[in-house]
Amino acid sequence: MSFSIATWNINSVRLRVDSVTRFLKEADLDVICLQEIKCQDADFPIKAFEKAGYKHIQVRGQKGHHGVATVSRLPLEPLPEPKHCARGQARVAVSKIAGVEIHNFYVPSGGDEPDPEINDKFAHKLDFWARLAKTFKKDRARLEKQPVIVVGDLNVAPGEHDVHNHKRLLKYVGHTPVEAEAYAKARDAGGFVDIGRAVIPEPEQMPTWWSYRVKAWSPESPGWRLDHMWASPALLAEAVAGGRGGFGVHHNTRTWEKPSDHVPVTLRFTP
Repeated sequence: MSFSIATWNINSVRLRVDSVTRFLKEADLDVICLQEIKCQDADFPIKAFEKAGYKHIQVRGQKGHHGVATVSRLPLEPLPEPKHCARGQARVAVSKIAGVEIHNFYVPSGGDEPDPEINDKFAHKLDFWARLAKTFKKDRARLEKQPVIVVGDLNVAPGEHDVHNHKRLLKYVGHTPVEAEAYAKARDAGGFVDIGRAVIPEPEQMPTWWSYRVKAWSPESPGWRLDHMWASPALLAEAVAGGRGGFGVHHNTRTWEKPSDHVPVTLRFTP
C-alpha cells in the first residue's frame, strides 16, 4: 500500500486554509487530519480544498471551539463516531480511506491545574482518556486485525524526552504522570504502537508544539510532542518501513505567515 497522511492542529482552518493547501501541495499528501478547526460544518472552506484537488471531506465542526476534519484526495467513507467525549464536543472523526480506518482526535487540553477535584477541564480530559481506553479494549480483537491509524492532537507529551525539561514540567498539565499513564493505557488497550517513537526512539526530542509566547522561535526552542500517530498491528510494518524518511515533523510551517502553534506530522506507508 502506498499511502500518505498528516495530522495538524491548525488552530482555525478559515484563518489558515492557505497554509494547509500550500502544505498539501508541497508535501504531496493523500490525507490530512485537522484539529481545532474552530468552525461549524457549513463554514468549513470546502471550495479551497476542492480547488486543491481534495474533494473528499469529513467535518465535525463546532462554533468557536474544537472541531476536527479529515480531508482526502481519495474516496472517504465516514464511520460512526464513538462517544469518547462526555460533553458532546466535536473532537472525533472516524473514516475509512484506501482500506485504512482513520481515527482523528482532538483530546481536551485540560486547563491549567492538574487536579480533577478542582479543575473540571482536567477531569473531562481524564474521562475522555478513560472512555477511549474502554472503547479500544472492548474492540481490541477487531482493531488488531484491521489496518487502523489513530492520529491527532492528543494533548499529552507522555515521555521524559517529549518535553524540554522533564523534571520541571511534571506538575504541568500535558506532562503529568497521570496523563502519561492514561495515554499508555489507551494506546495499549487497542494494541497500538506509537509510530513516532518506533522510528525515532528516545532520548531524541521531536516537539510538535510551541507556545506563542516563544518569540524568537527556532526548531530548537523549548517545545512539547503533543501530536501523535499510532498504528494497529496489521498496519505497523508498512507504517515503520520507511523509517525516519517516512515520518516527518515539519518545523518549517512554524515560520509561515500567521502560523499555528502546532506543526504538521506526516507519515508515508511503504509497501
